[in-house]
Amino acid sequence: MRMSPNITSILLIYTGGTIGMIENPETGALENFNLEQLKKHVPELQNFTFHIDTYQFDPPMDSSDMDPEAWRKLVHIISDHYDKYTGFVILHGTDTMAYTASALSFMLEGLSKPVILTGSQLPIGVLRTDGKENLLTSLEIASARDAKGNPLVPEVCIFFENHLMRGNRTIKMNAENFNAFRSFNYPVLAEAGIHIKYNNVQIRFKEVERELKPHYLLDTNVAILKLFPGIQENVVSSILGIEGLKAVVLETYGSGNAPRKEWFIRRLRNACEQGIVIVNVTQCSAGTVEMERYETGYQLMQAGVLCGYDSTTESAVTKLMFLLGHGYTPDEVRKRMRTPMAGEITI
Repeated sequence: MRMSPNITSILLIYTGGTIGMIENPETGALENFNLEQLKKHVPELQNFTFHIDTYQFDPPMDSSDMDPEAWRKLVHIISDHYDKYTGFVILHGTDTMAYTASALSFMLEGLSKPVILTGSQLPIGVLRTDGKENLLTSLEIASARDAKGNPLVPEVCIFFENHLMRGNRTIKMNAENFNAFRSFNYPVLAEAGIHIKYNNVQIRFKEVERELKPHYLLDTNVAILKLFPGIQENVVSSILGIEGLKAVVLETYGSGNAPRKEWFIRRLRNACEQGIVIVNVTQCSAGTVEMERYETGYQLMQAGVLCGYDSTTESAVTKLMFLLGHGYTPDEVRKRMRTPMAGEITI
């Protein structure tokens, strides 16, 4: 059923995570509870003037268990219900939320409606929970439209602790504070205070109306190689020698620097020549890779390593999975990694 564009309606998708947990009085452990109990703990949901439907993962998933199959499921849910709703809110555990948001930004090509991921650091039933405000504000943002009826934020985002951020620019940077997520290399899309102030200049708008084109193909033959002082050749060779490996996200120092050891450069060059795509991203939370700035970075470029610019690790990993899943050649993957697909890098 296609819903009238003048009627605001939101689909609330509950995947699991801390926001939907309750403490077991006998063991003290946090356990999943269902969406009906969630609504009982947040009676304010009844105060919204627009229609809210719900969809629940059964059983709910801890975000540590989230994987490409769960991402495909989310894309299916959004695609199957796309014409019926004006926006989508996904309740998700915080640990892998940035990975899911990044993956969805690539898998939902042509998205023209809000897809807002949110969650909490404390369960919704706890007195000081951050979940209630995150949920209510996410629903308000997902429903927000301009005078012409167009969504104010037609992209995949994360909302957490008063900040709306582009999903594929976001990292979880704190395990216990309420401001758990940060978008270091891209401005926030909105700030929620007494009013919600939208940063329209930074939001991805398209002049022509887009048609959603969902994607489901992902290839997980990807690895992360994080450098550290004293890293041994057998560690690097073991990772680069993984059977079936197609791509590596290389986490380097500073602006893209790495050891100048002969064996290290040689191993990288051999891997690149074998068709393995290696993308250089910085270990720093903020900043960009500039491989021509220092000799150490320049040597990586000479070996065939790609510049990852200001990409997060989460975005680089999921983008590689997406491109490899679509069967592109290594050269084509390298070309597309250097081109923004969903606002994930700044060239």
